[in-house]
Amino acid sequence: MLPPVLHPYTDTVAAEKILADTRRWLERAVIGLNLCPFAKSVHVKKQIRYALSEATTADELLAELEREFTLLTETDPAELDTTLLIHPKVLTDFLDYHFFLQEAEALIRNLDYEGVYQIASLHPDYEFAGSDADDIDNVTNRSPYPTLHLLRESSIDRAVAAFPDPDSIYERNIATVRRLGHDGWRKLLQEEPSQD
Repeated sequence: MLPPVLHPYTDTVAAEKILADTRRWLERAVIGLNLCPFAKSVHVKKQIRYALSEATTADELLAELEREFTLLTETDPAELDTTLLIHPKVLTDFLDYHFFLQEAEALIRNLDYEGVYQIASLHPDYEFAGSDADDIDNVTNRSPYPTLHLLRESSIDRAVAAFPDPDSIYERNIATVRRLGHDGWRKLLQEEPSQD
């Protein structure tokens, strides 16, 4: 059993919803639309850690991030390959989140993890440089809650080597979400009505 996060979520009902929303997004969008062709394997093998943190400051989140890197380092990749560090109470503004990524990259350098780990940025208000907030292309990096995706470089290298044309992933994803449109994206992530 993997240890809890430094700042556990105290509201268990809210925590269950956040985790359910994140899993639904991963299963229906990331895997279901094949936005990340490498995600299905680690999902099926249950090698993803959903680390939900109640951190409320950037410093608390940075400490959480360091802890998660340590956990990845100390855990066999067959048990834990990747981590989604979900932080709904801090960096909810995308610009704040965007600037925090520089601190996160500095942490990777300071811990001597360059070439070992990288962070994929996911946020509900993600915007690619030069895009408008409502451009559908942005949804390829939009998660239900602010999230730092911690990835092992070795796993990325293996996945890329097995994928015929990794450079085409971005263009294919854009074409997929453009076909889907905003309404289709919202419907895809809707919670199923209760069967009570």
